[in-house]
Amino acid sequence: MRIVWLGQAGFLLECSGIKILIDLYLSESCRELNPQNYRRMPIDDSFLDIRPDVIVLTHGHLDHTDPETLKHYLSRDGEITVLASPGAYEKVRGMGYGHNYVRFSRHSEWTVGEVRFVAVRAEHSDTEPIGVIIEAEGKKYYHTGDTLYNTEIFDDIPNDIYAMMAVVNGKGNNMNMTDAQRFAERVSPKYLVPMHWGLHDDMYPDSLRYDKTVIPEIYKEIRLEG
Repeated sequence: MRIVWLGQAGFLLECSGIKILIDLYLSESCRELNPQNYRRMPIDDSFLDIRPDVIVLTHGHLDHTDPETLKHYLSRDGEITVLASPGAYEKVRGMGYGHNYVRFSRHSEWTVGEVRFVAVRAEHSDTEPIGVIIEAEGKKYYHTGDTLYNTEIFDDIPNDIYAMMAVVNGKGNNMNMTDAQRFAERVSPKYLVPMHWGLHDDMYPDSLRYDKTVIPEIYKEIRLEG
């Protein structure tokens, strides 16, 4: 599995010949709504040339379901499977591009080749937000989506998560670092990758004390051992 963090909650995953984009945000759309939400890291246009097989949208907020970003992928020829939370589903379908749009709500599953996607609960300020578990190459990768710490989430999470990408910024109905660490201790992934920091703020997740925390760099491949 190749994993690249693209800022906020955005990731590129490549495995079993399949390219997956999750919650990609490569524009200044949020700045237009709120000048404080400007990018601390410039856009790397090379990632706009990716031809994904699957796009996952965990909820409908602009820094996760961004028309300015999505148009670069959806306007091209070739069918893409878009697994969209109920809050993102109508927004992305309304863009008018012909792809395979799946209303991906909690407990839904979708399989592409040898990769399986499972929607799990998230607790956020959007309609039916989700996290997603991606099962590939014998491992399970968990992207929490934007979420608060909510004990009902753990009913959806298996006990063998290899790597968990978790929000830590503590604003906008997201876990702060203290609760993200508690969340990780409960899920017990082999690796914790903090996300949703450093693009619209000056945070750095150095207060996390979870063993096997891997702090990513934007646009760089995340190195996980074994």
